[in-house]
Amino acid sequence: MNSLNFSSFVGLEWACFKLKQGGSEAQLLASHARVTKEFMSRQEGILGHFLLKGPEGHYVDLALADSQARAEQVCAMWMENVITLAMVEQLDPESVDISFWQRIST
Repeated sequence: MNSLNFSSFVGLEWACFKLKQGGSEAQLLASHARVTKEFMSRQEGILGHFLLKGPEGHYVDLALADSQARAEQVCAMWMENVITLAMVEQLDPESVDISFWQRIST
């Protein structure tokens, strides 16, 4: 991943979810750190990868990319990678809501 340059940021992946019953935030944080370091940082066009925490046990995995198409391409790769699958397995599948966004203003 490059240093975040907001002028390069055009697309993003927004994945909202809850943890599976019995899951821990500590495990999620460890998995997210590994995904960022060992997978996302190696993907061309990914400018930043973040984990957000909201109310009522909701989390968001946020990836900033140089295009919406690139965010979608990288997201599709998650189901084929052992590192990312370890994080996916912690999520309550019924709670997952993924969307992709394109920046339209500066």
